[in-house]
Amino acid sequence: MIFEKKTMVINSEKLITDLIGKTKKNIKTAEKFNNLHIEKLNWRFDKNSWSILECFEHLNLYGDFYIPEIQKKIDSSTTKPKENFKSGILGNYFAKSLQPKEELNKMKTFKDKNPIGNELNNHTIERFILQQEQILKLLNKSKKIDLNKIKTAISISNLIKLKIGDTFRVLIYHNERHLIQANNILLKINC
Repeated sequence: MIFEKKTMVINSEKLITDLIGKTKKNIKTAEKFNNLHIEKLNWRFDKNSWSILECFEHLNLYGDFYIPEIQKKIDSSTTKPKENFKSGILGNYFAKSLQPKEELNKMKTFKDKNPIGNELNNHTIERFILQQEQILKLLNKSKKIDLNKIKTAISISNLIKLKIGDTFRVLIYHNERHLIQANNILLKINC
């Protein structure tokens, strides 16, 4: 794996505002899926592909890890906000690799985050929406801390830490990515 030695510098308030906007959009997208019949939500193109609900459950599994981790770090922080956020090399790499692109590249998921075969229903989407509302609260709380100094563990290893600003980016871009995947599934169903 080759990491570009590039980081991103952005006004902290602008970053949080952007991520709040993306999260609100993710909630609206999820609400649209909540109106679909359970058969459509569980439809798969083939036995190895995910259904719409499996996309949501995958995101819920990540939310189960990141939301408490972020909450704990924000609640224990005594830092003051800084004007600018400078991403870390690794955090920027992860965020950029998850950022939605016109043509989504396939990525392997970890076994414990693979929802395939789980029995799922509309509560899966409702759970996702609740998690997004928690993320909005955390983003608002993060306006009072230094996004550069606070670091969180990541789901694949407690040894790797990302700046909390990068953690938010990774989590929210990941959500956007799989909502696009869910929309693509819906397009296949409606063809």
